[in-house]
Amino acid sequence: MYCIIDIETTGNGIKGNKITEIAIFKFNGKQITEEFTSLVNPECEIPPFITGLTGIDNDTVRNAPLLKDIAEDILRITDGCIFVAHSVNFDYNVIRNEFEQLGISFVRKKLCTVRLSRVVFPGYRSYSLGKLCSSLGVPLENRHRARGDAHATVLLFSKILNTEGIDITLKRFLNARSQEATLPPSLPKAQYIRLPQKPGVYHFKNDKGEVIYTGKAKNIKKRVLSHFYDKSEKEIKMCRATQRIDFELSGNELVALLMENHAIKKLYPLYNRAQKKKVPRIAIFSYEDREGILHLAFSKINSVPQPLTTLYSLTESREFLEQICAKFELCAKYCHLQDGVAQCNHFRLGPCSGICRGKEDIIEYNLKVQKAIDYVTSERENYIIKEQGRNPEEDALIVVRDGLYCGYGFIPKDQQISSLEDAMAYVTPQTETLEAKRLISSYTFKNQNKILLMGQE
Repeated sequence: MYCIIDIETTGNGIKGNKITEIAIFKFNGKQITEEFTSLVNPECEIPPFITGLTGIDNDTVRNAPLLKDIAEDILRITDGCIFVAHSVNFDYNVIRNEFEQLGISFVRKKLCTVRLSRVVFPGYRSYSLGKLCSSLGVPLENRHRARGDAHATVLLFSKILNTEGIDITLKRFLNARSQEATLPPSLPKAQYIRLPQKPGVYHFKNDKGEVIYTGKAKNIKKRVLSHFYDKSEKEIKMCRATQRIDFELSGNELVALLMENHAIKKLYPLYNRAQKKKVPRIAIFSYEDREGILHLAFSKINSVPQPLTTLYSLTESREFLEQICAKFELCAKYCHLQDGVAQCNHFRLGPCSGICRGKEDIIEYNLKVQKAIDYVTSERENYIIKEQGRNPEEDALIVVRDGLYCGYGFIPKDQQISSLEDAMAYVTPQTETLEAKRLISSYTFKNQNKILLMGQE
């Protein structure tokens, strides 16, 4: 026995969603044996956009029963039945959450007519209830009201039950191990089955082919499945919008993390929250003025062709130059820590040895600046991180040149690398980000044995 169900709600997300109308048709596979339809007072305001969609407003439900008043009817009519709905996880989870707040357990076997239709009626562009009913010639009256949508779902489900081989399909869908009820309604099971149990990144895509979420995992298949079990509002919305999952193998966790960071910065997926912010890179550089005095300064990386080093905030850059200025007894004015002044007198550093007052020899001052430059650039390292590849015949490479992350790549195990130039032939070039810098810094601290120093070229 089946119960075909549709609900209308206040639309306040999954957890905050309140039922405003419910319709249940008890169906034995051939005919409707019982019907229950009722408005429900959600005990909260109904947003105008929901009223525009359903026609249900605050006045409509003002004198309607509360959910607790009709809970026994819902439990009775659905008892022992399979819960059937179009995008079943939405209706089922809203009802279950509302019952949970009433202290009532609600557990039923589920079938989704979206997923079933994708199997028995393949090839349609859209499997929304309205478009699918139109394509299949199923009457749909009183759209976006519980009874109208539920009755159309009964007719659609009846068509599904009359298709060849449906008994095997239903048995597979109702098998707890099949994961059919867990997968998003618009995601073909074949998309999930093909996912590897290996490290890499994965991309959830919507009906337009847009990446709406990017993630990384040591085990892609296991991590993707965890999204489908997550009942947070964000995860449910994201999964309902997912129609395709692409993936890229990394061979190891570090490359997966770097892949994820690059993809999020490039694609800006709707449901990713972390790593979206593009932190500007600040370059520390030197130049010589008309008087022959060497300056140290900082500016956005785009305007500096050959930085001495890079940092990720103006505050960090100023603090760095203050430390250099103090260590090598340089002038705050010529380190651009005090602009628009004739003579330096920095509140932390105090006055310099006299270069800005004409009391220090330019050659001697420039020698101090050069020592500072040598000190800064000596911290820049050239090295390669060698990690596990995507298969036994290859290694993964992460290249750092002059202290900057350059990219990752994959190389045959029998290929010899004697210089950074050799490695770069196999590398996908990347721009260093704050997150990438931190990932590599953390990794190198813990894995010194996997670092190959290449020396200056």
